[in-house]
Amino acid sequence: MNTGGSVLLLILLMLPLVGSLVVAPLKGDPRTAKFVALGFALVELVLTAVVWFSYSVPAAAGGARFQLELSVEWIPAFGTHFALGIDGIALVMLALIAVLVPIVLAFSWEEKLPEGRTVSGFFSLLLAAQGLLVGVFAATDVFLFYVFFEAMLIPMYFMIGRFGGPRRQYAAMKFFLYSLLGGLIMLASVIGLFAVSGEKLGAGTFTWVDLQRMAASVPESTQIWLFLGFFAAFAIKAPLVPFHTWLPDSAAEAPVGAGVLLVGVLDKVGTFGFLRYCLPLFPLASQRLAPLVLTLAVIGILYGALLAVGQTDMKRFVAYTSIAHFGFIALGIFSFSSQAFAGATLYMVNHGISTGMLFIVVGLLIVRGGSRLVGDYGGVHKVAPLLAGTFLVAGLSSLALPGTNSFISEFLVLVGSYPREPVYTILATVGIIFAALYVLWVYQRTMQGPLRGSAVLAALDGAGGPGTMLDPSVSLNKGGGSGFPDLSKREIAVLTPLIVLILVIGFFPGPVLDVITPSVGATLKEVGLMDLPVGGLSR
Repeated sequence: MNTGGSVLLLILLMLPLVGSLVVAPLKGDPRTAKFVALGFALVELVLTAVVWFSYSVPAAAGGARFQLELSVEWIPAFGTHFALGIDGIALVMLALIAVLVPIVLAFSWEEKLPEGRTVSGFFSLLLAAQGLLVGVFAATDVFLFYVFFEAMLIPMYFMIGRFGGPRRQYAAMKFFLYSLLGGLIMLASVIGLFAVSGEKLGAGTFTWVDLQRMAASVPESTQIWLFLGFFAAFAIKAPLVPFHTWLPDSAAEAPVGAGVLLVGVLDKVGTFGFLRYCLPLFPLASQRLAPLVLTLAVIGILYGALLAVGQTDMKRFVAYTSIAHFGFIALGIFSFSSQAFAGATLYMVNHGISTGMLFIVVGLLIVRGGSRLVGDYGGVHKVAPLLAGTFLVAGLSSLALPGTNSFISEFLVLVGSYPREPVYTILATVGIIFAALYVLWVYQRTMQGPLRGSAVLAALDGAGGPGTMLDPSVSLNKGGGSGFPDLSKREIAVLTPLIVLILVIGFFPGPVLDVITPSVGATLKEVGLMDLPVGGLSR
């Protein structure tokens, strides 16, 4: 056991939770609450960088399955341990959380909250969500993972239900019930897995490594039943069609900061679960049921894209683009090749960056115009060129333009999936066409053309008086007290790291892929399949 690494990973888990407890009581001093929360998030970012550089890629390729491990006996009677550890897949997800949370806090610095709600309460919940998500990705005991999986619902439920939009109570309850139902189904499989381990190993255990070693000896019929319990929870969380209906409502009503975590990180728990639990622990069931999952993935790609094209609400638009993107991730995971696995994992990271940025830019637009409707905006580039430019960058990354981060991950998924699943891959490529259509359509409607739309015109008219709203020469970056300002210095600082990541990963994905590749190779070996070269025969 690496004692230093163990302590470091435990601190990474506990620090945001401690920060949440420190920030929560600061109700009467919102400024202090903001700085304290941001301070904890920045320290977490630094510690995550230390964890990144402490991770040994060669060891991951040929040594222990997890690194920086910590295991303490928790409930001896049930064979449970408080066990933490990371592989390359978990590491990149921890890095994604660490990057997004400070950005979300900085974005939410001046966010208008519902009456009676406090900044300290909102920022405390954000930090609590961060800490629990770290636990989800770092847990190496199945029961501990389940505890974190359920616990992370609590801060997100309150962020939506207490700080969200007009239909926040409905959206929060729908989110909670869907997630709770999936979690309860998974609990049945967790218990079943413990019982099976007692039969196969002589004593029941929840330790991931022990469960994976016995996986090959579990009958396929038993694996299928256990797989379905885990799959139900993860398919809801991802979400895959037809388990997706909670996401558009939750994303639409959540405050923007919570929405970024929702579409950027929390829904990755589902696809992470496929890679960490469904495939290695139930390899025979995963192969047997792969056609079903691939069918749902392709349906999700096309269905999500078609609904995104027809959306009039911008936050729901982002939610439906996410459903389409998660179809690509599921396609890569259940195509069983190292390239597709690597592409799917990188896609999880890149989707968090791109869609997180798109959600933030949409939030900035809504703050200025006071409306979520696409039709209430037009010609924004004339009055807020920087805002329009960042919208375009986020949109182009979302549609996987070459040179942006999403391109390499989508390319790896398609190239890696084709040898085993050519039909599903060809059908999925249609989604690329729809992606260009829905992104450019929304951009053209809101940002291009003459000044139009009630949100833009009302803001300009309110600031400049009657007639100002019809003047195409109005440009807020030239000064004047217009009600539709361009990006502030704080907003530029919020978006700049995301733009840098989009371009850096787009041109230099190697360092991230180097971390991911050994772990996805180990996962493929655990499934029991040989990798196929590009252009190989379908199984």
